Amino acid sequence: MFYETGTNDHGLPHDPFKALVSPRPIGWIGTLAGDGTPNLAPYSYFNAIGDRPKMVMFASDGRKDSVANIEETGEFSASLASRVLAEKVIATSVDAPAHIDEFQYSGLTATAGKLISAPHVAEAFAALECKAVSIFQPDTLEGGKSKSIVVIGQVVGIHIDEGIIADGRIDMAKAAPLARLGYRDHSHGADTFELIRPVWTEKD
Repeated sequence: MFYETGTNDHGLPHDPFKALVSPRPIGWIGTLAGDGTPNLAPYSYFNAIGDRPKMVMFASDGRKDSVANIEETGEFSASLASRVLAEKVIATSVDAPAHIDEFQYSGLTATAGKLISAPHVAEAFAALECKAVSIFQPDTLEGGKSKSIVVIGQVVGIHIDEGIIADGRIDMAKAAPLARLGYRDHSHGADTFELIRPVWTEKD
């Protein structure tokens, strides 16, 4: 099958785009409002974009509390959740008023950063402390702006649960990183296999 995205005439009950571009890691974005209220929300449009320097991005469908807080403070955390925290992740996706602390609402522990004020999830297997370097709405082919707001942050500090480290490496079977698939489906990355990049040789 083929369909043009401008018409969305795919003939399916739901748009397959998000199911095709998957799995996507979930960035559990922690921020502080100007009045000091903690905020926590999961974003599945999240990923690393480079490591010189280390940078991550997430995209919000409109200007939600996370974006508004980052615009005000310039800081955010990105906690990384394992399978055992999946239900907590979903709990923090609730469309709550801005004055609600999602850490407290979901029964999670908010831990202050060492280099930033924004809190992160103590129960997560890892957390990134980030300072925003760019916030923008991408241009569209039609000359307008996307409804998505992209936030790029430079990672200034990293917390890792030592329980997921084995033989000097992150053990994915222990971390079981949570990922978003299409629709309401999720997966985790505990089932792994290794591939080695080939060395170029001239074929006869």
